[in-house]
Amino acid sequence: MSMDQQAIQTRLQTAFGDQIGEWHEMKTSAYATKYGSYLDVKNVDYLRDICLFLRDEADLKFDNLMLLSTVDNGDKTLSATYHMESTTHRHVFALKVTVSVDHARVPSVTGVWTSANWHEREGWDMMGIEFVGHPDLRRILLDEDYPGHPLRKDFKVPDFYHGMKVPY
Repeated sequence: MSMDQQAIQTRLQTAFGDQIGEWHEMKTSAYATKYGSYLDVKNVDYLRDICLFLRDEADLKFDNLMLLSTVDNGDKTLSATYHMESTTHRHVFALKVTVSVDHARVPSVTGVWTSANWHEREGWDMMGIEFVGHPDLRRILLDEDYPGHPLRKDFKVPDFYHGMKVPY
């Protein structure tokens, strides 16, 4: 039986109290409301516990992480958004955590959903978020010695890489 996002949010607030932040509902279309709305996680240290709760509670059973995306917010913070679904109950939900660029560390959820493995590696490679506890956190798209994280807004393309001029 599918549960609406408001009921899921209420379950999380009951279970985790002040660790849960604000609900952001996208209202531009039914699709945006279903797939674009998200719940802030105030305390990033609770992210893994919240994800385990979402996966393990029988009436929630979020058994699939569909997408983990990262973004540079342009205000010296980075965010990771987790879009998940219950294939059993047919409901979807999203969580978002925001961290400082100076302390861009988020607990890994690879132990919750194995599909997070490559998503987190991409988040590290492109955005520079360190997923603490990841079993193999290394670059996935760029060479290990590539300087910086190219999706950050302050990223400067190097003039040369391995002695070769970088084209613009």
